[in-house]
Amino acid sequence: MASTVRIEGISKAYTKDVPVLLPLDVEVKKGELFFLLGPSGCGKSTLLRIIAGLVTPDEGKIFFDGEDVTFLPPEKRRAAMVFQNYALWPHMTVFENVAFGPKSAGLPASKVKEKVKEALALVRMSDFAARRPPSLSGGQQQRVALARAIAVEPRVLLLDEPLSNLDAKLRDEMRLEIKRVCKEHSLTAIYVTHDRREALGMGDRIALLEGGKIRQLDTPVNLYKRPCTRFAASFLGGVNFLRGRVKGKENGLAVIETDVGTLHSANPLPVTEISSPGEKSHTVLIRPEHITVAESGDALNSFKAKYESGTFLGERSEMLFRTENGRTVEVNEDSSELREKGREYLLSVLPANVVVLED
Repeated sequence: MASTVRIEGISKAYTKDVPVLLPLDVEVKKGELFFLLGPSGCGKSTLLRIIAGLVTPDEGKIFFDGEDVTFLPPEKRRAAMVFQNYALWPHMTVFENVAFGPKSAGLPASKVKEKVKEALALVRMSDFAARRPPSLSGGQQQRVALARAIAVEPRVLLLDEPLSNLDAKLRDEMRLEIKRVCKEHSLTAIYVTHDRREALGMGDRIALLEGGKIRQLDTPVNLYKRPCTRFAASFLGGVNFLRGRVKGKENGLAVIETDVGTLHSANPLPVTEISSPGEKSHTVLIRPEHITVAESGDALNSFKAKYESGTFLGERSEMLFRTENGRTVEVNEDSSELREKGREYLLSVLPANVVVLED
């Protein structure tokens, strides 16, 4: 049965005075698909291995449904792990690989067979039970690894960058499959990745890590649309960072003077701006896909810029514009042809897409 996972004050350093994880607290809800996202070396894989029981923390505790499992060995805490290299036994059949866990738990043969059949059916690999892993594609092997983890009925499913060895098309397919399996089986799953598309496309919530700390914890939509810091904003996708000062409010919108002109924002302001507008310079974020290009007009939050260069990528075009004061602005447009070089256009953005960052 799926468990709630509570992490309290967990920290870890492999070398003295060089912490990999600084004390952190987080709770993963029962049945949640929870992502640990961040760059290499941020501590996300170490945290996953501590939850699995493969690494002992220096401080802190891990609880499954209120039970302290911090010092329980991996086989006692029933946290199944799916690795990026599949970790299947090549000399065993698919059936035997999936059956290994239930057999080790001492289940009778009839029950083992039942669990293996259920797990293979869930990942759509029933027809491959007699095959051996070397004869399977990467995507098929990852499905078998997932079935093996499910067959032991884990309290927590742990996934350590499971799609990193697959090509782009297979990664897209497996994202959907893993999410489907987790939701159909009501699994509590903690998933480590450095791929923002995996986290945004699959997760219920995302913990964004940097330097051993959780920098922001939120839903994919909130994390992308309302990041708190420059790091969070840039790690989640393309960005235009502007410098700006909040001048006040107008018709319920914040009025911000930026280096491309006056912009209006419908997003909540940092606390410091409520009592002292205009005194502090802030970073203003606009995503490239939120900017609209027009020949002319008088839209709110519009400014002029000349088209400089761009790349047509099929489903979208990535373009660079330059304002009169020399500010470069990146714009992404869906299914758009490139613009006329050197020509002036009107760029505009909705107030809902102008974000004032805390830092």
